Amino acid sequence: MVAVSRERFEELVARALDEIPDDLGELMENVAVLVEDEGEDSDVWGLYDGVPLTERGDYGGGEMVLPDRIYIYRLPICQGCGTEAEVVEEVRVTVIHEVAHHFGIDDDRLDELGWA
Repeated sequence: MVAVSRERFEELVARALDEIPDDLGELMENVAVLVEDEGEDSDVWGLYDGVPLTERGDYGGGEMVLPDRIYIYRLPICQGCGTEAEVVEEVRVTVIHEVAHHFGIDDDRLDELGWA
């Protein structure tokens, strides 16, 4: 396990989000990225909770809709890594994985692409 403070971990998540190409980042719609210590399942490193862009259709029916949420879980990632460099890489992979879900890419396709 690697000890990474919440503040440092949030910086890593922000850096991973900054690596998303601008043209894709501009397409991210109504989604908040949050850092939590852990989710309901302590083995899960990230979670997308929302309606993917590919399935939105009449999303919200023209009304204000709460943002989708991407959770990145600090403790499971830190527990699964042996160095801070591994934490940096796993945060990057987890952020990309969950953002892909926002764009409607499922786990099978992510696995084919090497991101699962």
